[in-house]
Amino acid sequence: MNALFLAAALVCCAGIASAQMPAPPPQPTVPAPIPPKTYATVRVVLTTSLGPITILLEKERAPITSANFLRYVDQKRFDGISFFRRSQAPGEPTKGFVQAGTTDPKRVLPPIAHEPTSKTGLTHSDGALSAPRFAPGTARGDFTIILGGAPWMDADPKAAGDNLGFAVFGRVVEGMDVVAKILAAPASTSKGDGVFKGEILEPPVRIVSARRIK
Repeated sequence: MNALFLAAALVCCAGIASAQMPAPPPQPTVPAPIPPKTYATVRVVLTTSLGPITILLEKERAPITSANFLRYVDQKRFDGISFFRRSQAPGEPTKGFVQAGTTDPKRVLPPIAHEPTSKTGLTHSDGALSAPRFAPGTARGDFTIILGGAPWMDADPKAAGDNLGFAVFGRVVEGMDVVAKILAAPASTSKGDGVFKGEILEPPVRIVSARRIK
């Protein structure tokens, strides 16, 4: 009797204790992280005499400038041209930019409208692909590749002049070591006028071909 009574009492107490335990609070719902927005891009490989350079073109964010570049690629207008210029930052020879293009009228297409970085949201960061120009709307087939970043080339409404900067339309995703070799290549001390003085590569670095890839 005593054993049975004790067992029943323990069961009863256990039931009271469990009944008095507060229910756990509901767990807050954690929203799923929002994935970063992706943009349509196109890859191009420049096969140079120093090695390949793979470029990712911003087809969606810089549609005018990237489409112009692709016309040169698809029509093989870049085949056989050269990186002819390298501009090293003062006191920092591993920073600056390299420039490629042609003056052959048979290869040059009409100029395109300017796409400032203030519109595209792109910047002249390390590896950026940019379109040289004179006045806005004069860019053709030349292009530069930035090493180390060049924020002074971005559009800046507070700056003097036309303050629209240069149009970024892609970036290097493989082959920055090749771009660095071009920047370090020897340049003529006598060729070139104005800002080009002392920046003309001698010899230039040839672009064997430029092709889209998947």
